[in-house]
Amino acid sequence: MKRILLIALGLILVSGVFVGAAPAGERNIRIGIAINDLQLERWQRDWSYMEAACKALGVDFISQSADGDEQKQLTQVESMLTQGIDALVIIAVSTESMAQAVNLAHESNVPVICYDRLISNADVDYYVTFDMIGVGREQAKFLVERVPKGKYFLLQGDKTDNNAYLFYEGQMEVLQPYIDSGDIEIVAEQWADGWSEQNALNLTENVLTSANNQIDAILATNDSTASGAVRALEAQGLAGIIPITGQDCDLAACKRIVAGTQTMSIYKRLENLATAAINLAVDVSKGNQVVTNDTYDNKFKEVPTLALDLLVVTKDTMMQYVIADGFHSYDDVYADIPEELRPPRP
Repeated sequence: MKRILLIALGLILVSGVFVGAAPAGERNIRIGIAINDLQLERWQRDWSYMEAACKALGVDFISQSADGDEQKQLTQVESMLTQGIDALVIIAVSTESMAQAVNLAHESNVPVICYDRLISNADVDYYVTFDMIGVGREQAKFLVERVPKGKYFLLQGDKTDNNAYLFYEGQMEVLQPYIDSGDIEIVAEQWADGWSEQNALNLTENVLTSANNQIDAILATNDSTASGAVRALEAQGLAGIIPITGQDCDLAACKRIVAGTQTMSIYKRLENLATAAINLAVDVSKGNQVVTNDTYDNKFKEVPTLALDLLVVTKDTMMQYVIADGFHSYDDVYADIPEELRPPRP
């Protein structure tokens, strides 16, 4: 938790090494954890849970953050391989350009587990994720249940992230029949580079201007893009009027949801995902049998996948999921809500 605090204060974690105790005469399993960017709240949480899982299992790990730099991540993977890791868990900076990292790992006979971002065009051994197509499905289902007819703005993520296309695939599974019938009109479809809040703000401002504010729903694919869209809506007096989706249940998003300016977010139990990834890495390192429940096509092969379930969080389910799980505290989420308007404390 100390490292997470340092990140929040603007200091970026460069590396972390933990050495556990192995039985006499045996070498501990060592897991490499290559993280895309610990400047983002989402990945800070994943890393802290993976660290805890490694310590609970008594395995060594080497973790490094690439700070969003593709070449830096490749160099870090090379460094981990020279330190004798038995498996590599990687959150790729770019799913399109990190195939070389997979190739380098395999040259050292190190299996690669992609974590929540599937590297394309590479012989990835395993993928651990949530149901990414299901994320898009749930977002679109949520909106069409509330706005079955109207003008939609689709605010997508980063085109270099394979997940963005999976989310889109799920969204269109639900939306296409409504589009074909003419009930839903897509007034704009934009992609926010880097999943950036600022880029999302700019895109939403432009779309609101071109549509003369005549938009009935915004399908924002994650919470950072939703944040930018909400800022644009606030400037037009439309926040809380136009339904808007999200994903990840960032604290700021949860506060927007209970305040009514963001309508929902997709909640992923990150501790479960992180623990599953480390357990998988350990099993692969030991040569144990691995059980998966899905496959994902990464343009090279159908990658064996362990896909976890997800939940829809609204103002009505915030207490049931996010607060009950301890993902965020009651006081943090409801900090801006008057005491008399808050739900009872758990």
